[in-house]
Amino acid sequence: MANEVVDHGRRRFLTATTAVVGGAGVVAAAVPFIKSWEPSARAKAAGAPVVADISKVESGQMVRYGWRSVPVFVVNRTKEQVATLTTKDVESRLKDPNCDVTSQQPAYAKNPHRSIKPEWLVMIGICTHLGCVPDYKPKVGPEPFDPDWKSGFYCPCHKSRYDIAGRVYDGVPAPMNMVIPPYHFMDDTHIQIGVNPKGAS
Repeated sequence: MANEVVDHGRRRFLTATTAVVGGAGVVAAAVPFIKSWEPSARAKAAGAPVVADISKVESGQMVRYGWRSVPVFVVNRTKEQVATLTTKDVESRLKDPNCDVTSQQPAYAKNPHRSIKPEWLVMIGICTHLGCVPDYKPKVGPEPFDPDWKSGFYCPCHKSRYDIAGRVYDGVPAPMNMVIPPYHFMDDTHIQIGVNPKGAS
């Protein structure tokens, strides 16, 4: 036994192999631990930001996303719809045309189109009367509930109406404009709902 020759090459190989296998074991054990730091589905529903892919949303189309357990409407407004937002015949019929109730939108959305880009509306789809979800009525033209309809949102529950920027009409049960959530454009095809643009509040 005392005269046996030590095979240093084999010893190095076994040491390296043990280290690699041990390292792989540490990584395998660490992955679930690190994954546990990610917000749960419940936490995401409670308020984690949501990314909306708008690359396939056609002009005039509305899509819905869920954020904080409420629906968020994302509308790619047509040029005709955007043009209605500053006409006197629409503004004269609105309860808060200048968005003076500041709690209903961030400062960067306090404008006639209530958005960062005029063609894109991002809005919580909840009627401010009793919390119903209004219908999207995109057509500019007569509707049974309004012969001079200029496109927007109609709540069939109690007949509240909003223009295509979510501004409430006067003389309906809803007291305020619909809410614009915090959001920003990550790039030309993605919106992050729940996070303000850099430098905005």
